[in-house]
Amino acid sequence: MYNIDFKNPVKVYFIGIGGISMSGFAELLHSLKFDVTGSDRQKTGITDHLESIGIKVFGEQVAENITPDIDLVVYTAAIHPDNPEFDAAKKMGLPMMERAELVGQVMKNYKTAAAISGTHGKTTTTSMASHIFLKAGLDPTISVGGILPVIGGNIRIGNSSNFITEACEYTNSFLKFYPTIGIILNIEEDHMDFFHDIEDIRDSFRKFAELIPDDGSLIVNADIDDHEKLFAGLNCRVITYSIEGDANFTSKDIAYDECGHPSFDVYKDGSLLGRCTLAVPGLHNVGNALSCIALSSVCGVDFKTACDALTEFKGTNRRFEIKGKLNGFTIVDDYAHHPTEIKATIDAAKRYPHNELWIAFQPHTYTRTKAFLQDFADVLSEADHVILTDIYAAREPDPGDISSKDIADLLEKAGTDVTYLRSFDDIEKFILKNLVNDDLLITMGAGNIVDIGEHLLKS
Repeated sequence: MYNIDFKNPVKVYFIGIGGISMSGFAELLHSLKFDVTGSDRQKTGITDHLESIGIKVFGEQVAENITPDIDLVVYTAAIHPDNPEFDAAKKMGLPMMERAELVGQVMKNYKTAAAISGTHGKTTTTSMASHIFLKAGLDPTISVGGILPVIGGNIRIGNSSNFITEACEYTNSFLKFYPTIGIILNIEEDHMDFFHDIEDIRDSFRKFAELIPDDGSLIVNADIDDHEKLFAGLNCRVITYSIEGDANFTSKDIAYDECGHPSFDVYKDGSLLGRCTLAVPGLHNVGNALSCIALSSVCGVDFKTACDALTEFKGTNRRFEIKGKLNGFTIVDDYAHHPTEIKATIDAAKRYPHNELWIAFQPHTYTRTKAFLQDFADVLSEADHVILTDIYAAREPDPGDISSKDIADLLEKAGTDVTYLRSFDDIEKFILKNLVNDDLLITMGAGNIVDIGEHLLKS
């Protein structure tokens, strides 16, 4: 295994440098005086930013980009062996490293390395924790899977011994990390193109928990089924939280303002700490906030500072992000692409002022759509109107046996008003024709469905 010497910068090439995580770590290495270059299949705002700070980005992935003077090639799990750059690096015998391994090696440089895991909520919770650390003056290095306004991007390079990052379970990536503090937000079926079943997923999270050193801390959502099995026999400090159940950190007397923002009393081991108010909607964010309050306690941040930071946190991009108003209706964008996430977003939307709720949904990956077909229909049926477009393939080839029309058929059988339109242009025309004053439109999915709202607001 190649070990990076962070005191001796070398030339590093990133295959897929435009990814939200890859770009952040490319920028981090660049800040440490590494000679960083990379490629992506399309130029974006992210690649434009990298080029603006002096990182050369190739707009296509070809073998000629890989040269013998490269000391290390970093790639993502989405890069296949037949990728021309990957293949060229292999043939040259260049040292190669998957992105998660790079993250792990970076984490070794920090005394406090907090890794936030879970099937859902990682980006929001990492962002909340980042706000708290910044408010407390802990000057953290931050890697977040979204654009966080307070840091002006997806990476912040601090000058302290504190590091905060998301920890994704897909392809067991987070098992290559070196956390001193771990958070497990939830565990559900997802990424079934990699995991066999829920027990396989639980086993992965158990192995993540085992990464925490004896003098470290593990923060676990006590609402996870059989959550004790995740840490049974471990020597690290274990802290639990629950929205309303039995745990070290709990919430009571939850109330909502006119926009669906919750406020709640926080208890630690049965003693009232005080009341916390959030500026992001939804009951699920109460749980996310509790995990961050528990993290704050571990890191010596007082309760008031943590709550003040949470009150100031207004979310990240693509997480119930209010994009604007058009013709009297409101456009919100949300990254939700799993049935549980969709339900949480719809529940939050129901508390937000509106007339009729419209969901424009783009399913993400064929395997996920097939695995949760009925679940997607069940949760989407809670909206007043649903607009479906084609599945965003991401890393997958089309198997030919699943499509968005299958969700539409189930919604029709359930009596839900649903429209299936393949083209974004047709969807935009449909929205302009059918939505009226005070309606709420949520463009939803992990693909490029966000483009619809943004294009409408620019038109």
